[in-house]
Amino acid sequence: MTQSESQMKREILEIPEAVERLLSLGGANIVQAADDVRAIDPPFLMSVARGSSDHACTYLKYASELLLQRPMASVGPSVQSIYGVNLRCDRSVCVSVSQSGQSPDIVQMTRSLAEAGSYAVAITNNDESRLAKVSNATLPIHAGPELSVAATKTFVTSIIAGLWFLAEWKHDEALKAALFSLPEFLSQATSCDWGTAAGAMDGRPLYTLGRGPSWAISNEAALKFKETCLIQAESYSSAEVMHGPVSIVEQGFPVLIFAGADAAETSVAGVADELAAKGAQVFATTSLVKQANVLPHVRTGHWLTDPIAAIVSFYGMVDQVAANRGINPDVPRHLNKVTETV
Repeated sequence: MTQSESQMKREILEIPEAVERLLSLGGANIVQAADDVRAIDPPFLMSVARGSSDHACTYLKYASELLLQRPMASVGPSVQSIYGVNLRCDRSVCVSVSQSGQSPDIVQMTRSLAEAGSYAVAITNNDESRLAKVSNATLPIHAGPELSVAATKTFVTSIIAGLWFLAEWKHDEALKAALFSLPEFLSQATSCDWGTAAGAMDGRPLYTLGRGPSWAISNEAALKFKETCLIQAESYSSAEVMHGPVSIVEQGFPVLIFAGADAAETSVAGVADELAAKGAQVFATTSLVKQANVLPHVRTGHWLTDPIAAIVSFYGMVDQVAANRGINPDVPRHLNKVTETV
């Protein structure tokens, strides 16, 4: 560490340790919740979250659908908190993610779903929070204090807690083994140098792209560009971008593309090369590209954990972009660490 490092950078470097702590301390709660849900055999899942936590839920949506063949839909908290509607959701599972567990709309929506018969699972960094109190099960993420406004440790540990829960539910030993090997891979990911890409992120609007679980990572990346660098970034599925948004791509337009070693990697790489051929500056976490720039990336041995390593490397880059622009990423303009909405 150096004095010039941001608090955000220090917390990025703490991610492997935070994940190790979760894997050491989180098992009992996760196994019990998975046993409970397996007995219920729910036909579908719902998620309740906002911001980075909602991006974690998008990741878990793909994991649920691809691993368990069970759809998972995001429910707008305002359905209950503003419109006063109680959904019919008996025998479902509600996954509510909130690092603080305190936002009134998240708590109110979760309480409503639990009272309507959904098994509510809270993924939070505060197991004494209001969210924990209205849920059937709480999965503490054990991230430790996160002082920078931008979520990094809590985003990564929220995804891992949720993936572990799904792996226990399915008895997926391969995914569980991959999760327990993550700390070393994430340590490697903190050392990936994305300086060339950072130099291209000069304040112009840009796209972030992904597909499947990597699209959730793309969403998180776009948010981090906005809140820590004051850069207008839009996230799209690599398929969706070709249905209209591609029209604004011009010479030098920055594009950051996330891809893991999954079934979507080849098609994502193809889109990366198409955009590069149109003049965009494209940087991608896949070696399958021919015209786009390959970013250093860590493969974790499992397609569902590869994108987690990519976001850790990205966090280091976005901290560098903020510094290049003379912005302190620890105190984003107009933002507080805990946002409470109704």
